Amino acid sequence: MPGERRWLRILRDVAEVMFILGAFGALLLWCSVPDTSKLVDENPDSTAFIDLRKDENPRLKLQWTWRPIGRISRYLRAAVIYAEDYNFYRHDGVDWGALEHAVENDLSHGQLAVGGSTITQQLAKNLYLSPNKSFIRKLREMLIAFSLEDDLGKQRILELYLNVVEWGDGIYGAEAAARAYFRRSAAALDSAQSALLAGALVNPRLLVPSHPSARLLRRQRIILSRMGSVAPPPPAPIAPIAEPVVDSPSVAPLLESTPEAPASDPPPPPAP
Repeated sequence: MPGERRWLRILRDVAEVMFILGAFGALLLWCSVPDTSKLVDENPDSTAFIDLRKDENPRLKLQWTWRPIGRISRYLRAAVIYAEDYNFYRHDGVDWGALEHAVENDLSHGQLAVGGSTITQQLAKNLYLSPNKSFIRKLREMLIAFSLEDDLGKQRILELYLNVVEWGDGIYGAEAAARAYFRRSAAALDSAQSALLAGALVNPRLLVPSHPSARLLRRQRIILSRMGSVAPPPPAPIAPIAEPVVDSPSVAPLLESTPEAPASDPPPPPAP
């Protein structure tokens, strides 16, 4: 009938317009991806998150000292991976399984926060984006993560993340965090201190590694269990700057990893 054909033409035209707008939007998103290749051998002078905090508080006392990954405790490297991104060495920037689980969890609670970010995505967000949550920002975060994975090796991504992530008000990077909370260098952190620092990343302005809450201590136990320790050792007293610790024979597989991948699969995480 003429009326039905008219509506079919309208629907077809709408579909074509939506397709064109979608393709145009995707092109704009892709063009908004920054050049990440310069990070191969250049360290950032600042980050989007640091600039935002400076704008919020012009009197902020910034504590930030860059350290190459070889001068960051291998305990901390392993603890952060087990705490933040279990499949770090296995994904291409986005952990689709973790993302699917996060979306299902959000929908079951009647919201759309969309978590499940990998270390690469968190690095992308810290370097170039904002903490504001939106679907478009999440898409940009994923595109930048793919670019980071294309341009950089896993160890460089981990090095950048450990040096730019926030660990407290004005405290950025592993070296500043180690000195602020334990009065030692990032290279000298032991397994217990590393697990506290990694556990605090979920809310670095609330969870204080030098004075851990019950919540942070629970996270420390979980992380140490994933690293191969049954229970955390007693809290270490605040000590002067020390030399790097000697590796324990009970270190986790990630502590014995090659520059680009773990030597063997890590143990499965404990049941919640």
